[in-house]
Amino acid sequence: MLFQWEVGQHSTEHVLGTFLASKKLDADVEGFARDLFEGAVKEVAALDHAVRGRSEHWRLERMAAVDRNVIRLALYELLHHPETPPKVVINEALEMARRFSGEGSVEFVNGVLDGIRKTLPAPP
Repeated sequence: MLFQWEVGQHSTEHVLGTFLASKKLDADVEGFARDLFEGAVKEVAALDHAVRGRSEHWRLERMAAVDRNVIRLALYELLHHPETPPKVVINEALEMARRFSGEGSVEFVNGVLDGIRKTLPAPP
């Protein structure tokens, strides 16, 4: 959804309507997906700032759009859903990069997310 929002320059409402309409998701799963998407969109500037701080020699604009949005989504989840273990969040991000992005993306996404994870406070 983040990719569709950014690349297609669609409103969040349009993306939610077109993406989720074609899926038959459990209410909890749909709610979680909405939360991640809407939250990442609302905090995209702060998320991008954090990514810029951990992506040496890579401008955000030069990153593959899929990688950039996978990182945004995972970072939002790391910051706002402490109930999900960071290793699980990062593993899911790597699976998305493996499935939807190009060669080298898994290593790149892992490097950025793991670098950010190391700066986060330890869970209580």
